[in-house]
Amino acid sequence: MSAINIGQAVVLGVVEGVTEFLPVSSTGHLKITEGLMDIPVDDTSVVAFTAVIQVGAIAAVLLYFFRDIRRFATAWARGLVNREERYHHDYKFAWWVIYATIPIVVVGLAAKPLIEGPLASLWVVATSLIVGSGLMWLADRMGRHKRGEDDTSVKDAMLVGSSQILALLFPGFSRSGATMATGLMLDLDRVAATRLSFFLGIPSLTGAGLYELKDAMGGGVGTMPLAVGTVVSFAVAYVSIAWLLKFVAKHSFNAFVLYRIVIGAALFGLLGAGVLNA
Repeated sequence: MSAINIGQAVVLGVVEGVTEFLPVSSTGHLKITEGLMDIPVDDTSVVAFTAVIQVGAIAAVLLYFFRDIRRFATAWARGLVNREERYHHDYKFAWWVIYATIPIVVVGLAAKPLIEGPLASLWVVATSLIVGSGLMWLADRMGRHKRGEDDTSVKDAMLVGSSQILALLFPGFSRSGATMATGLMLDLDRVAATRLSFFLGIPSLTGAGLYELKDAMGGGVGTMPLAVGTVVSFAVAYVSIAWLLKFVAKHSFNAFVLYRIVIGAALFGLLGAGVLNA
């Protein structure tokens, strides 16, 4: 019997699609949802399932930012054979995304037992939700929001890319939240920080999903729940991306900070009362 049925896959696909790119922690919300549906959050195939359906959300990013990604890829390809093209920002940016992905790959492989073991606890999720909200609040106020996407450098990409490690090790911290907060601390404006978060998430999330595919399909989750969860994640994520970019252009991150605190406190309460199993 599959550890996740079709109905549960639909619910988890919606949760993944809505939360993957919002700075509220998709992993945290998935673990909370799994706990409420009595799905074992530390089961290897379930952990793999949550990584695989992220590919649906990444596919939404690829489609939404297709023109930008094609521009970066074209500039990168031209730069490989033409020295003059290597001075263009798009060529450099493509390399920066590759460089910035290396730290999270190294840590992800080295810390896999911890990530799937002790750090998968809902107590960690609750704590990370609240601690991460504090970081976002400080970053939004300390940042001067004066630099746009064309002003980014390799330093920005490496620092923002490396911040993904926080979310990798501490589910609930939020990959989007960590990367956006780091971008804001580097004085990027909210839209630039958000777009950089999207682009840096493409290789790391895609790689994680493909790496975990064998565990999801070879374990307690069947092919159909995986396919359904991924497709639902894709559709919902596309809408979520469009909404987020419009939102950050006119608003601060206060709403997300408050939401994270409320969810984190509620999770502490549910765990303390024994309603959820950590």
